[in-house]
Formats: sequence, C-alpha cells, structure tokens
Amino acid sequence: MADLSSYADLDLDRAGRRGYPEAVYCAGKSPAQVAGIAAALAGRTGTVALFTRAAPAHAAAVLGVLPSAFHDPEAGLLAWPPAVPPASGGRVLVLAAGTSDLPYAREALLTARYLGREASLAVDVGVAGLHRVLAHLEDLRAARAIVVAAGMDGALPSVVAGLVSAPVVALPTSVGYGAAFEGLAALLAMLNACAPGVAVVNIDNGYGAGHLAAQIAAPR
Repeated sequence: MADLSSYADLDLDRAGRRGYPEAVYCAGKSPAQVAGIAAALAGRTGTVALFTRAAPAHAAAVLGVLPSAFHDPEAGLLAWPPAVPPASGGRVLVLAAGTSDLPYAREALLTARYLGREASLAVDVGVAGLHRVLAHLEDLRAARAIVVAAGMDGALPSVVAGLVSAPVVALPTSVGYGAAFEGLAALLAMLNACAPGVAVVNIDNGYGAGHLAAQIAAPR
C-alpha cells in the first residue's frame, strides 16, 4: 500500500478548530487510497469520521480495515466509530420529495445525526400531492432546520419555506427527465425560490445539506 502522505494530508484537527470533523469524499479515490485513510483513522474514536459517496468497492475497502463501521449502502455513507453521538441542539427534519430522492435525503439525514443532531426523515412528500407534506405540518414546525431534497421541478423547498419559521436547506437532486438537466433545473428553481429563508447546496450534495442543517440546529 502506498504511503498515506503520497495522496492525502488528513485534517485531524478540524473538529477542534471548527467543531466538526473532516469527511472523506470517496468518489475519485481508489479503494486502496480509501483503505489507507481508514487505517489512519482507525485509532481515533473521539470524533466521528464520515466516508461519503462510497461506491461498493470503497465500502468494501473501508470495512476491510474497520469491519464494525456503520454502512448505509443507499446513502453511500460509512461512519467510524459506528455509534451515533448523543444528540444535542435542535431537531433536523429531512424531506424527500420522491422515492428517487432518498439516497441524497438519507445522506443528509445520517450526516446530521453523526454531527450530533436529532434528525428524522419524511418520504414521498412532493408537490404532486400537497396533502402529503401538509400531513407533516406539526413536525415541520417543530424542527430547528429542514432539509428538502427534490429533483424534477424543484418546487418543494419554496412550499415548505412558506409554511415554517425555520431555515430551509434546499437540496437539488439529479432526478428527472431530460429537461431536468441532471438537477440543473431544480437547482435554478431553488435559487429563485420566492419564499425567504431558503439556502441552496449543490446538486446531490446530501452531505453539505446535512452539515449545514446540523450547524443551524447546533446548541445555542
């Protein structure tokens, strides 16, 4: 295995510096590189290390070094150590507009949980049936921060932001037919949201959405 310093310089002090640990973005890295990073983190159990965008080969590499690590294949996320930290601060609610948006919504959900927030998920609440999101109105209004994952027309964050006082983190997804342009249409719709209080992360960036929501909901 190549020496770690030949391909990575881990920011092991990030948690102490800004309160949240470094995450390992697996896409574009080889399984061997991800395994080397996992080995370097094996003895560090004080803070959670997240491995995001982990394809099956990346997950196998991490689990080969850290066999007890938490792994969610749908979200493409692994966590070490596997235990979720005790929750503090306000609650994060994650909405998935459709079933196809679930991988990105789950990435946001798990990120918020592993960064120390109580987080829950509501699924299949897109604008094609407004009664479905309205059925969650009590939960929406109890949340400190809300993540809304949506593709297609990307309209759901505006709807949600018009119903609640909490900040809404809009997560555009690459779900949709041709004119959705792999999430670009949803991204532009969310950037043009009429309702105030909407922040937008990049297309499919569930980790970024969950992280921002966790920071918003941090203990005051």
